[in-house]
Amino acid sequence: MKVEDTDSPDSLMVYGRGILHLSILVETMRREGYEFQLGQPKVIIKYIDDVKCEPIACLTVLVPEDFSGRVIEQVSARKGEMTQMEPKGDRMCLDFDIPSRGLIGLRNTLLTVTEGEAIISHRFKAYEPWKGEMPSRNTGALISMETGQAIPYAIWKLQDRGVFFVNPNEDVYAGEVIGENTRSNDIVININKTKHLTNVRASGSDEAIRLIPPVRFSLEEYMEYIRDDEYLEVTPKSLRLRKIILDELERKRANRNNEQ
Repeated sequence: MKVEDTDSPDSLMVYGRGILHLSILVETMRREGYEFQLGQPKVIIKYIDDVKCEPIACLTVLVPEDFSGRVIEQVSARKGEMTQMEPKGDRMCLDFDIPSRGLIGLRNTLLTVTEGEAIISHRFKAYEPWKGEMPSRNTGALISMETGQAIPYAIWKLQDRGVFFVNPNEDVYAGEVIGENTRSNDIVININKTKHLTNVRASGSDEAIRLIPPVRFSLEEYMEYIRDDEYLEVTPKSLRLRKIILDELERKRANRNNEQ
């Protein structure tokens, strides 16, 4: 592991051997009481003979034959190339060469499409020429509009927008990523809004509130999930995802400037 200073006095660049290696350092610092923020993990790019090169890994997936097509589809979408496919008992052994950046977030995806049956391992192979752009997370974020408590009624009303990461009555702040949008765009929502009360009541007018349990990520899952415009906020008591620019108007202004 290697740590380097950056142009900013309060930021450091940390080099490690994959997500697990970095997460061990992060978890150790958490337990020692540190509070800090992590940017999106990225692979180390090298220029060999003036050619842009990236690390390539050998990926092996052991999976029931019925799920092999789903695995090939997901790995191919991340620029993976299958090198071997052979049966081993009641399973298929699939070997791929895949860019290391394609491995970020792949484990959870493969476990989902194979219903938890996939056995995954990978190792570094070599540096090879850049494979081109790769699709990133295709879902947007649900972003908190205000600072306050997450109201159960507000979460219930907004459940059709996507999946939430926060529990009812949990403290949230403006600019925090509180869920995953079902669509590709980011939307700002208000989960601090309470139900409007009146002095008129009718039988059956109050509906029972049924909340879907929130998704809770581990540290490694958060590090794989994060996007380039987000930070992972790490404290001894919590892990929270946030936009780098918390203010909504400032984010829109920055996005317009980047598009120009």
